[in-house]
Amino acid sequence: MAGILAWFWNERFWLPHNVTWADLQSTEEATFPQAEDLYLAFPLAFCIFMIRLLFERFIAKPCALGLKVQANGPQKAQPNAILEKVFTAITKHPDEKRLEGLSKQLDWDVRSIQRWFRQRRNQEKPSTLTKFCESMWRFTFYLYIFTYGVRFLKKTPWLWNIRQCWNGYPNQPLMPDVHYYYIVELSFYWSLMFSQFIDIKRKDFGIMFTHHIVTVLLITFSYVTNLTQLGTLVFCLHDGSDIILEAAKMANYCKCQKLSDLLFLTFAIVFIVNRLGIYPLWILNATLFELYEALGSFPFLWVLNMLLMVLQVLHCFWSYLIIKAAYKAISKGKRVVSTGLDCKDGGSTGSLKGKGPFLRQEVAKDNLSDVESSSDEEETGPRSKTPHSTITANGTGGANGTNGYLTGGTCSEEH
Repeated sequence: MAGILAWFWNERFWLPHNVTWADLQSTEEATFPQAEDLYLAFPLAFCIFMIRLLFERFIAKPCALGLKVQANGPQKAQPNAILEKVFTAITKHPDEKRLEGLSKQLDWDVRSIQRWFRQRRNQEKPSTLTKFCESMWRFTFYLYIFTYGVRFLKKTPWLWNIRQCWNGYPNQPLMPDVHYYYIVELSFYWSLMFSQFIDIKRKDFGIMFTHHIVTVLLITFSYVTNLTQLGTLVFCLHDGSDIILEAAKMANYCKCQKLSDLLFLTFAIVFIVNRLGIYPLWILNATLFELYEALGSFPFLWVLNMLLMVLQVLHCFWSYLIIKAAYKAISKGKRVVSTGLDCKDGGSTGSLKGKGPFLRQEVAKDNLSDVESSSDEEETGPRSKTPHSTITANGTGGANGTNGYLTGGTCSEEH
C-alpha cells in the first residue's frame, strides 16, 4: 500500500518543477493543506445529511404548509394485480400490442389501461411538498455558504487580482477561513453524491452525478496541491446562481407565478453571465494561460484544466436548456409547453391556464426537466370497451377526449 500511495502521489505529476511535498509540510510557523484533512469531510457529510433531514422535517415542512403548498402527491392508480405485475416486472411503458392483450384480458378499453399506467408512473413521483422542502434546504445552504464566501473573499487580494492565487507558490499558508470553506463545500457535495440516490429522481441524473464527481475531484486535488485560493473563487462563482434557482422553484411550488417568473428570468441572466462569461474569461483564462506562465507545465495542470473544461461543457449544456425554455415561453406567449406540443403544462398543480411565460422554473441545474404530469386530475376507474366509454376534456360524453387528455394528439400524455 505504501508503494501504491508513493506512486499515486508522485511529486513530478502533482507539483511544479522544483516543488516537493516537503515544501507543503506544516510547521510551527505555518499550516499547509494536508491530504489527511479531507477525511473530516466524510463524518461532516453525514452530519450535513442529518441536519438536512431535521431541517426539512421541522422547518421546511411547516413553512410549506403555512404557504399552502400542496401536500398530496399524484392520485394513486386503482389497485389491479395484473397491471401491477406488468408494471413492476415487465415494463412501465407497454407497447400497443401488449396494451391490446391486456385490454382483452381485463375487458378494459385501451385508453383506460394507458391511463392506469400513466397514473401508476405518476404515483412514484414526489409531492409538491417534498420538492419544496428539498428546494428550501438547498436554498438555505447555498445562501449561507455564498454569504460566507463573499464576506471572506472581499477581504482577500486574489478576488481583485487572480494572479495573487499563485503569487509566492507554494509558500502560501492555509488560512482557517479557506480550510473551513473547503471542508464544508466538500462535505456538502459528498452528501449530495450519496443522497442523490434517494432524492427526487430527475431526467439528468447521470449528468448531475458526473457534475458531483468532477466537483469532488476538483476540490480534493486543488486542496492537496495548495491551489485553494483559486478554488474559493470557483466556489463563490457557482453558488450565487443556485440560490436564485431554488428560490424560483419554491415560488413556483407556492403558486406565486409572477415572483417565480421574475426569479427565473434573473436566474437565467445570472447563470449565463457567470458560467458562459465570467467563468471562462476569468477562471479558465487564468488556469490555461496565466498559471502555466507562472508555474510552468506539469501533468496535474492538464488534469486540472480538463476537469474545469468538463464543468464548462456542462455549463453550456444547461445554458442551452435555459435559453430553449425561455424561447419556448416567449414564443408561446402565455402558454408554456414542455414537449413542443400545444399543451398547457400543468406543473405540479394541474393545468395552470394563462399563467405567463417561464412557467417551467425547474429548468437549469436539475436539467430544467423536473416536469410533473397533470394526470393526477384523471379518474382511475376502468371502463368497458364501448363507443360511449370516452369522454371529453370537460367530462361530458364524446369521442374526442378522455377526461382532460385530448385524443387528437394536441397534448402529451406524460411530460
